[in-house]
Formats: sequence, structure tokens, C-alpha cells
Amino acid sequence: MREILDNCLEAGKRLASAHLLAVPILAALCAPPAFAQDQMSQTMDMNAGKENSAATLLSGQASGTSANPASVRHEAFHWRAGQWNLMFHGAAFLNGVFETGPRGANKFFSGNWFMGTAEHSAGKSSVQIRAMLSLDPATITRRHYPELFQTGETVFGRPLMDGQHPHDLFMELSVQYARPLGEKAVFNLYFAPVGDPALGPVAFPHRMSASELPQAALGHHLQDSSHIANEVVTASLHFAKFGIEASEFHGAEPNEQRWNIDYGALNSWAARLVLTPAPNWSAQVSAGRLRKPEALEPGDTIRSTASVSYHRPFDGGYWSTSLIWGRNHKTIEKKDLNSYLLESVVRFRTRNYVTGRIELVDRDELFAGQPSIPPAIATSVFRVAAYTLGYTRDIGHIPGLETGLGANFTLYTVPAAIKPYYGERPASFYLLLRIRVKGKMDAAMHQHGN
Repeated sequence: MREILDNCLEAGKRLASAHLLAVPILAALCAPPAFAQDQMSQTMDMNAGKENSAATLLSGQASGTSANPASVRHEAFHWRAGQWNLMFHGAAFLNGVFETGPRGANKFFSGNWFMGTAEHSAGKSSVQIRAMLSLDPATITRRHYPELFQTGETVFGRPLMDGQHPHDLFMELSVQYARPLGEKAVFNLYFAPVGDPALGPVAFPHRMSASELPQAALGHHLQDSSHIANEVVTASLHFAKFGIEASEFHGAEPNEQRWNIDYGALNSWAARLVLTPAPNWSAQVSAGRLRKPEALEPGDTIRSTASVSYHRPFDGGYWSTSLIWGRNHKTIEKKDLNSYLLESVVRFRTRNYVTGRIELVDRDELFAGQPSIPPAIATSVFRVAAYTLGYTRDIGHIPGLETGLGANFTLYTVPAAIKPYYGERPASFYLLLRIRVKGKMDAAMHQHGN
């Protein structure tokens, strides 16, 4: 197995040198054709009655090779063009955020993403091409939106503090090939000029338990920030209840030019063990070394993560929950930063959603580049807690869309040393309008895990 993974990673490296040619090809193939609306809403024919474990593996993915529990229903338009099975889905949030305290801010913005895939099966093998795009660079002005205690990356050449950066226009451009090995295993090779390596849980925009929360988790840069990476090559071997994945990729975080595609050497690695003991459960343990991920910080980051997700459908709704731990070890500073997250969403009576998130996160960059802050505070690590509760209700029946109106409220607890800078009881409040693609699914789709 080790020889198989090594050979496939070497092949992926050779492919990476041609990524500039791959990008327009992927974008063209994944762009949904201009079918009429009634054709787009048809459920696609996935060779009903024929089990294809390779197609099942590919269709169950969220981004990169990560996956929610198999019982999660992915809302999407499905249709067929020749021998290709096509899918399109996405979501957009229109948000107003209002924060308290000396470092709080207010803003209206939209976070959004859209994904198209094209899958073709030949015999037992399957090929999938995927494009995921975001208009965040246009809908999030000044290169960030307010989020108290959030850090990571830069804005206008300075460390970003108390804010979250937008996603790139190109969140993922990938192609992958899956083939059964014997009766019990499926081998998968994934290549992406922009993609998601085998590191961390399902990223927050695609995690079912976070589906009604538009803001990034505070632990994003300790858990799943590599979901937009460059030159990603992943080889994996999956069995009925577990999988082993290994990736090489370029370790730097995306730069501030969100409209382009970054690139660089394959200088980072990651490995992930995936466990799927039952359709309602999924878990992962992963670790990786990211070569100089932050533009303004020297040294590498060694990231370790573990997560468990549970999803239970029931009549009129579902319950979806994730428990996540992530740690960054900074090699130059010899410093460990930990993050813990518990989030959950319950959909009930079809149109109602109650959601919550609890986080404990270590922060060492809240005062980066601020000479007026005493050194004892500027260089310290502070543990921040965030408690979020929200409600959303679907308000309309626009054909093909789920439209919901909601709000969430976050209270923070902070160490006494930084209360003079954040206030005694900092808080944030979100008003949101959520628009999400809604699709239908028949038995043929379920056979392929989608």
C-alpha cells in the first residue's frame, strides 16, 4: 500500500507542473450547461441498480476528499449530459453583523460559494471533475468582515485581527480518479491546482453542523484553514469503514489577491485516517506540516486535528453535530495553540433550525504589530471562549431554493488582562438571509452516497 501511495504522489507531482493548463480545462468542464430549469431539476440517472463503489466514494465528498456522514443529504440540482452525471449546488448568506466593545465593528456583507461537478463512470472506475467558486472578493469589502478574536492571514499588508478574510474566487479546481482494488477497497488519486488536502475535518462552509452559521469558527486557522490550498496531490485507500489518505501541497495560505490562482512548490504534507463506522457517523484524525503558512510569520506550523461528526435524519428534519479539536505547533516559537469546538444544528418541522456553537481557542496574535501594547500582553497566549445560539426559519418556496431568515448571538468570555481592550462582556449579533440550492433525490442517487 505504501508503494502505491508513493507512486501516485509522484505522478501527481508531475501533473502539478501543468496546472496552468488544467485550470481552464477544469473550469470549462465543470461549468453547468445552459439547460432549461425543468431539465436541471431532474434527478440524474446514476446507472440505477448497479453498485459502483468508486462513484459512491466520489459523490459523498464535501470538499477535497473530506466527507460528512453518509446519511447527510446533499441538496443539489442533478442532471445528465451524455455519459456525464452533473451536479450543481451552493449557498449564499446576506449578513448584518453588529459587535460591542472597544474593538467591535458593524458591517453588511455576503458570504457565498457555488460548486459544480461532472462525474463519468467507465466500468468499475470513475472520474470526477469539480469546480468550487466564491464571489466573496466582491461581496466582502475591504478584504475582511468583523469577527471578534479572529486572527490569521493579512489585510492590506498587516496582520488581520478581529476579522475574517474572504474566500478566494477559486476555492477548488480538481480532478480525481477512483478505482476499486478487489472487492473491499477503493483507491483514489486527487489533483487540484486549488483544493483541499487530507488535513482536518470538513471545512466549516461545507460542514453540515455549521450549515446555518455564516461566520467562520474562531478555530478555523487551527482546524480547517487548509481547505483552500495550492498544488494539492492526494492518494487514498478506502475500505468499508475506514480510509487512509496522504497529501503533498504548497503550504502557504492564500495571499490577499483573491481573484487569482496562487502557486508554489510542493513543500508541505498531511496524512489523515478516516473512520466511518455507520452511516450516521464519521470521524478523522490528521496531522501535517505546513511550510511557512503565514506571510508575516517565520517558520512552519505542525497541525494536528481530530473530529467526530454525527448526523441523524428524522421525519421533517435532522440533527447534525460535530466535535473538533485542532492544534498548531509553531516551530520557531516552540509554542502550542489549541482549539476546541462543539457545534450542532437541529432542523424540525421542515422549516425551523436551531443552531449552536461553543468554542475554546488559544490566541497569540490579538495585538500583533501594535507597539503601544505592553510586551507582556502582546506576546502572551490568551484563551477565549465563544458561545453562539441562533435560529433560522425558511420563509418561502422559491422553486429550486431554500430561503431562510434568521439571527444568531455570540457571547465571549476573556481573561482579565485583555478586558481593557475588549470590554467586560464583548458580544456579537448576526441578522442573516440564507439562500441555498434545493434539489430532489431518488433511490438511484442514494446508491451512490450523495
